Amino acid sequence: MRLLPLPLALTARLSPVAVLATAGWALSSGPLAPAPAAGHEPVQNKTATQSATAPSATTESKTYATAPAPCDSIGTKTITALVPGAKTGGKEIPSTDAKLRRTCSWNALKGYDYRWLDVSFEVMGSGEQAQKSYQERTTEKSGGGAVPGLGDEAYSVVNLTTEDKQQTREGEVIARADNALVVVTYNGSDFETKKAPSTDEINKGAIKAAKEAMAALKGGQAG
Repeated sequence: MRLLPLPLALTARLSPVAVLATAGWALSSGPLAPAPAAGHEPVQNKTATQSATAPSATTESKTYATAPAPCDSIGTKTITALVPGAKTGGKEIPSTDAKLRRTCSWNALKGYDYRWLDVSFEVMGSGEQAQKSYQERTTEKSGGGAVPGLGDEAYSVVNLTTEDKQQTREGEVIARADNALVVVTYNGSDFETKKAPSTDEINKGAIKAAKEAMAALKGGQAG
């Protein structure tokens, strides 16, 4: 960030302070300072050495450097169970930055039953940024609840929508591990009965996929 020049009034106020500080240095540490007693090191030099070698307190956490391959993050058996009839290899969605954001999608219609599964990874600059994004997203999606034992924190929500008398139930799981997010979307419809799968079926399916995706993230290359 570019620093702006100080206002003239503030500069004028600071000038006498700078002069006094310079004078104090000359008397205590500069050419006018008395020589230190033998065997004693000047305190200010020791402090400067410690400051130079001490680790920075502002260093941000960043465990993950890249997003894993999303289409390899879910097991074949899980894909077959959650999305019957889908190609288990999935289809990766184009990304503007594949190093940081990657998504794979599976969908299929078997008989009259339709299922769709999306798995996404998002790698951010720090754990603080990922936590902020997690909080914003979970706040927007009310009505859900925490998922224990999934990453550092995780949230699951299921919603039912109806269009032209056709029901669709969709579940979403948002999970965070340090500076990375795992987002799973899973939905389904029955085009014969026009009903949607149960909340329990969709919620459990989304959580199962999220757990496998989280395992793939943690098992991948760490930064």
